[in-house]
Amino acid sequence: MKKPIILSLIIVIALIAIQCSVYQTMVNISRLQFKLGDVNGFTVMSIPISNKTSISDFSALDVINITSAVSAGKFPVSFVLNVDAKNPNDGSGGYNRTDATLKDFAWTLELDGKKTISGRLDNPVSVPGTGDITVIPLRIDIDLKEFFADRGYQSLINLALALGGAQGSSSKVALYAKPTVSTVLGDISYPGELKIVDTQFTN
Repeated sequence: MKKPIILSLIIVIALIAIQCSVYQTMVNISRLQFKLGDVNGFTVMSIPISNKTSISDFSALDVINITSAVSAGKFPVSFVLNVDAKNPNDGSGGYNRTDATLKDFAWTLELDGKKTISGRLDNPVSVPGTGDITVIPLRIDIDLKEFFADRGYQSLINLALALGGAQGSSSKVALYAKPTVSTVLGDISYPGELKIVDTQFTN
């Protein structure tokens, strides 16, 4: 009689340990934080604008080329949107130190209140459990005219400058992302999307 009881106790203890491990893993994953960082390398039709503040900073030839493109229904831009990731699981506050690897990071880009293109990570990104910021650079290539068809040349230029000009920022940008984290239990995806902005880290 004692052997079956002991075996049952071992199984129960093992199940409890597994459940605790799963719970701890889920808690650690949920503590990852994200925030939008800088916008770098912004170009309009391959024209760098990081040193420009207004339409008057464009050359006459640039203005002609951009105007012609807008008239043809095109306004292609490229830039790098940096996402700041932070893993607070550094071993303090009663949490085990846990490194995290972002296996995937499915995202949808919102510009000036309008959802546009979607994408994913090119390669996994390691976010060490140190509390330090890890930068995730997302390469964005988008034709703004496709999503802002009602806007003219000046409005599109102003939007581009607000994003990537000399005084630009990511304040007009939001990113809806669904991280997938690689763990010892397998890949675990967030149950829903996170809205990532530039003002504060996600909770």
